[in-house]
Amino acid sequence: MLRIGCQTYTWEMLGERWTGTADDLLGSIAAGGYSGIEITDKMIGSYAARPKDFAVALNTHGLDLIAFAWASDSGFTEPAAFDADLAAAERVLDFVAQFPGAVLSLGSATIMSAGDKAGKFAAAARIYNAIGALGQRMGVDVAFHPSSHHNTLLGTGDEYARIMALTDRAVIGWVPDTGHILRGGMTLVETVTLYRDRVRYLHLKDVDSRGHWQMLGEGVCDTRAVVEAVSSAPRFNGWIVAEEESDVAAADPETAVRRNRETLRQLLG
Repeated sequence: MLRIGCQTYTWEMLGERWTGTADDLLGSIAAGGYSGIEITDKMIGSYAARPKDFAVALNTHGLDLIAFAWASDSGFTEPAAFDADLAAAERVLDFVAQFPGAVLSLGSATIMSAGDKAGKFAAAARIYNAIGALGQRMGVDVAFHPSSHHNTLLGTGDEYARIMALTDRAVIGWVPDTGHILRGGMTLVETVTLYRDRVRYLHLKDVDSRGHWQMLGEGVCDTRAVVEAVSSAPRFNGWIVAEEESDVAAADPETAVRRNRETLRQLLG
């Protein structure tokens, strides 16, 4: 059974223009017709130290926590940051563990300094594997989320293949993102099928043929086909997470996420 959630980066990308709280996000996402939320470390606010209160807030709005998205200032590519990143990840996992079924989503490995690219990949794989193994011991599923944003280490098909080969499929999964896959020049269904055993849940975004963000259903993303492809993945947990980065969302996030939910009703039933 498919369940539809919403990612909070739609508001986070507004930067200082966003002056709301996590409670405001919960209200907007619930009002938009979603069943779950993926919230980021930047948007959780004071609830980061109050998981029980966050659980009450989620219940009040009729939402499940799908995932907690966390990224390190190291970009997961600085070998010297390994111990600090692992310690920080343990604290985040303590939070996520309070929400059965929720996934810890690790941000895309990102180049933060000059250096050998092979070394960056080795550092990313090492910390991804270590956090995945720690999550397994703590009862939390962990996955990484490649992106196509500036200085990403994980933007192209070759880079996907490299990080997949370096990471342990037994301890860490993958969050495919349709928009980032398309912007990386890859084919959606082929890419999802190639790494289907790593899929945990799906991020849905749309782009035009030039890679510019579009509202869901208004670009080149074949939503039905990619959802069908992930639905047969052995570890797919049933969550489809809409995330919007278009100009429409930048102007009016609430309207954008409501439109996306209606689009998904039309496309998926």
